[in-house]
Amino acid sequence: MDALVSTEWLAAELGKNDIRVIDASLFLPAHGRNARAEFEAAHIPGAVFMDLDEIVDTSSALPHMLPPAEKFASRMQALGLGDGSRIVVYDNSPLKSAARAWWMLNLYGAHEVAILDGGFAKWQAEGRQIESGKPVVRHRHFTVWKDSALVRTLDQMVDNLKTKAEQVLDARPAGRFTGAEAEPRAGLRGGHMPGARNLPHGELFNEDGTWKQGDELRAAFTAAGVDLDKPVVTTCGSGVTAAVLAFGMHLLGKKDVGLYDGSWSEWGADANTPVVTGAA
Repeated sequence: MDALVSTEWLAAELGKNDIRVIDASLFLPAHGRNARAEFEAAHIPGAVFMDLDEIVDTSSALPHMLPPAEKFASRMQALGLGDGSRIVVYDNSPLKSAARAWWMLNLYGAHEVAILDGGFAKWQAEGRQIESGKPVVRHRHFTVWKDSALVRTLDQMVDNLKTKAEQVLDARPAGRFTGAEAEPRAGLRGGHMPGARNLPHGELFNEDGTWKQGDELRAAFTAAGVDLDKPVVTTCGSGVTAAVLAFGMHLLGKKDVGLYDGSWSEWGADANTPVVTGAA
């Protein structure tokens, strides 16, 4: 299974025993939308809802931090996701949050995970079948595993300021990156990490919401000043759209990509971390 699948492909595969479909839509308070309510009103047949606001480390004050591996496995089992599943993730969110679910599933050991190109909006626009209500699922075994090599911590990011071993790529909108626009979360300084580059996550998509691919996708990273032959760590506001950049590089075959899970919610709130304003 490719990492990016079409609506045509999924429509043909729906109903097969090993196919599992996840709606991983996530909204910020400013969006004024309820992801779970929208899922229960309409979703792809057989899909389950992955609540990215709930599958987190509740011991952390930071938003969307990775949960313990055991908690993640338990939540996946409850959703009917398990070993041997071919998992397709989609969303209907401007955050393109399916990428965060894709990243988490890979980090926690799922072997075949894809994102639905164009998401639920494309599925609906094509008049494909939908259903409503809460799904009935059968628990499956999900092996507990975590690949911490994909995650960067605050200490690692501070150390990277000295070593410059990894390029830092920020997925936030340009205004927040430069500090010209206020952060949506209270208590955060404006600006970015010294040396970081900016590639707003929306620039990886075509007007119809499908992913850019090939040379066009590569050009987006090159224009942001990224050398795709060198390691990259992605960051954003809370680790969600950073996963969009990570998936984009995955589509280009790039493997040496980490994600700073605390992102700006952690860095921007810490008085001891340096912040730069203006363009990169």
